[in-house]
Amino acid sequence: MHASFFQILKTKKELIPLAGVVSFAALGSLAFSVYSLFSKSDVIINKSGNPEPWETVDPTKPQKLLTINQKWQPIEELENVKKLTK
Repeated sequence: MHASFFQILKTKKELIPLAGVVSFAALGSLAFSVYSLFSKSDVIINKSGNPEPWETVDPTKPQKLLTINQKWQPIEELENVKKLTK
């Protein structure tokens, strides 16, 4: 009763596209997770090394996967508050 995965696919050929799509989706989600882990600043692995990681985010660099016409300008009131609290 213990048939291997490939033996099942050989006998039921209609499952091959389903297995392919599910495998592709799993690999895609894994690849995007690894990409986000190493390239995005909002994903944190070591919380003790930098307790405030949002302070090191470059506001001129887009943080989204797709950014259209993003222009960053500092807000004067927030900059004044940041200077007063440090």
